[in-house]
Amino acid sequence: MKNLFIASLAVASMPLFAAQAPDNSLIKQGEYLARAGDCVACHTAKGGKPFAGGLPMETPIGTIYSTNISPDKQTGIGDYSFEDFDQAVRHGVGKSGSTLYPAMPYPSYARVSDDDMKALYAYFMKGVEPVAQENKAVDIHWPLSMRWPLAFWRGMFAPKVEPFKAAGTDEAVNRGAYLVEGLGHCGACHTPRALTMQEKALNPADGKEFLAGSAPLEGWIAKSLRGDHKDGLGSWSEADLVAFLKTGRSDRSAVFGGMSDVVEHSMQYMSDADLTAIARYLKTLPPTDPNDKPQVYDKQVADALWKGDDSKPGASVYIDNCAACHRTDGHGYTRVFPALAGNPVLNSADATSLIHIVLKGGTLVATHTAPSNFTMPGYAWRLSDQEVADVVNFIRTSWGNQGSEVKASDVKSLRTDDMKNTSGDDLGQVTSH
Repeated sequence: MKNLFIASLAVASMPLFAAQAPDNSLIKQGEYLARAGDCVACHTAKGGKPFAGGLPMETPIGTIYSTNISPDKQTGIGDYSFEDFDQAVRHGVGKSGSTLYPAMPYPSYARVSDDDMKALYAYFMKGVEPVAQENKAVDIHWPLSMRWPLAFWRGMFAPKVEPFKAAGTDEAVNRGAYLVEGLGHCGACHTPRALTMQEKALNPADGKEFLAGSAPLEGWIAKSLRGDHKDGLGSWSEADLVAFLKTGRSDRSAVFGGMSDVVEHSMQYMSDADLTAIARYLKTLPPTDPNDKPQVYDKQVADALWKGDDSKPGASVYIDNCAACHRTDGHGYTRVFPALAGNPVLNSADATSLIHIVLKGGTLVATHTAPSNFTMPGYAWRLSDQEVADVVNFIRTSWGNQGSEVKASDVKSLRTDDMKNTSGDDLGQVTSH
């Protein structure tokens, strides 16, 4: 990676970050890297000022709130030296000496290079507006709220901070690996976690669970990014992936849930070269299932609907609420209303994301290269738990899709959880006929 510092900074007798003011090119590089790391999405509350923290994050042990990482000297990180900054980002140790909660993805950031860390520090110190905003205390009950056990967690599961080692000879793939495994911290969402909350794999060498998809969190699942056709990226081309990351939409699918923030705040600002590197790297990951095969489109349901036969459970609900946008053949409208036929999100073992979007709806974010947005309404106010289950099962078993069965009780559980987390009445009270 291109060295961003003048040669004198490499002199051993000097500190890691010189006292002189960083130049504008270093600050701009840090801004780009902060975008690549999607720092603003986590450290900005809804309606709040950038990097001032306060965003609630649900975890299995309670809610934590992101911290103020603006350069305010009293409430932010304005009095952090470079060494303090590096300890927090790559080592998971705050200025006070306490271990950070692993919601901060420092196990991934351990792979970030020294040069990139210096650029990030320059940006946060000189390129970000200071915001005076006190940090919020975590909403975790004692004894789980105690910090000192986190030091043992960090010692057991956080990797050593050491130079990133390229696994192959393809420079683009190596760059993609550096971004995905490191600053992009994709595994923080897309890799399953153990009961002790560490990612089960931090890179491909750790096993096939790396980027194999996560358990539900805040009503969504992060899908597999491996090469499986059924529920991964096996059917996606490199161009599909680049388009999706840059615009939030592709010929294969459209962005929703937490990934919307990633596209909106991070990916759309990245260079085509880096997006291509990420896509090329992801396409090197083999499928989890060695017997995985491409999905074959089945037109039987499409033909039946075309002839007016809606006798299949859930078909009439689909016709009334979904077909106008997603079509009776399940192909949708390219880069506007996503295809349902062959969509890997719909073929995953866990249907949480699909149930969630049927209940609450969603908006396809606007980006620089795709400036229009499209909104799917939520149907919680209109459809009962059984009707939602029926239409979800219809979608997951039509046009060649191979999703497992969803029950009305699954919908009821998710509807209840969503109602606890919303102040409005958009989720409705319709639970039975």
